[in-house]
Amino acid sequence: MNKKFAAIVLTLLLTVTVVLSGCAKKEEPKTAMTNAAMNAMKMTSYGMKSKFVIEDLQVNIPAVEGDSDVTQAMTMLKNAELTLDGIYQADPMQTEMKLGINLKGDMAMSFNVDMVMTQEKIYIKIPSIPMLPFPEDVVGKFLVMDLKELAEQSGETFSPETLDTEKSQKFANEILEAVLTEYDQAKYFKEINVKDANLPEGVDAKQVVQFFITNDTLKEAMEILVNKVAPKVVDIAAKEEYREFLGLTQEDIDTAKAEVSSVNEDEFKADMEEMQKYMKINTFNINTAIDKKDFPAYQDVVMNVDFNDPETNENVKLAVKGSTQYTNINEKAEFKIGIPKDADVITMEQFEESMGSY
Repeated sequence: MNKKFAAIVLTLLLTVTVVLSGCAKKEEPKTAMTNAAMNAMKMTSYGMKSKFVIEDLQVNIPAVEGDSDVTQAMTMLKNAELTLDGIYQADPMQTEMKLGINLKGDMAMSFNVDMVMTQEKIYIKIPSIPMLPFPEDVVGKFLVMDLKELAEQSGETFSPETLDTEKSQKFANEILEAVLTEYDQAKYFKEINVKDANLPEGVDAKQVVQFFITNDTLKEAMEILVNKVAPKVVDIAAKEEYREFLGLTQEDIDTAKAEVSSVNEDEFKADMEEMQKYMKINTFNINTAIDKKDFPAYQDVVMNVDFNDPETNENVKLAVKGSTQYTNINEKAEFKIGIPKDADVITMEQFEESMGSY
């Protein structure tokens, strides 16, 4: 092999190596999470599975102790599960979701609610709920609501621009960048070994990044949110290109700017000091699993906090876990429910009429 040919082969090998390593390279945790969050806004279609569980809920407040309604509510909510399975596509805009609610305790119950949303309408399938019986002639039907009519009934003007997917993605990207850039990587971000992240089956991650807040960083995190992030968010929302999209008037923007600029630093710091006396963060983690295409394929959140008032001896403990898994990103959306047929749809007037005669 002559030297010239060997040099060409070596150059090709090095080039391929660089390209391959670049395709699946790991980035600094903060950069990786920021890029993944922004890439999420570029997803034109996906399947989604979410789960939210209240693992622990303890309320010790003398004023409501012994109240049977409060006790029953706490029992139902503890270990309650909320699930959401959905399919989304951007163009033409269509989303369908199956909301599952599973309550525990003496009044345990489970039911599902199917929903479909398009550019102009939202359909909600009327479920069969033991504690809230609906007339038989409406159960299983899809209640249709026109988004334009809903806006008008609330005294607002419906604008299709509010459902502009491209603009919403651009807006979300700017907000995400404004939020994440303000938090220091060393204090709030770290990398988790993929093998230790307890990822569900089917999640092929190249990197897992954790955003976390501890008791030691809580005060600073809140100060960053109020003093640095909030003003940036208001400035972004004030841009002409987002005003109609967000349904904001100049008066709304002026009011928001006045509020974020009028924060009294001394009072705010005093409030933060007071908050740390009764609030304790045991755990607050958000893990993001990033796939080889830099999409956030899976995300979970763990929060465990205590609220204790030393003066009244009131205390509340809350522990929750949540997760979302994305599949079939930017592939053809295969809807399971589809747009409900006319025979399966009822209007709000028909629903109210049926309820009135029930």
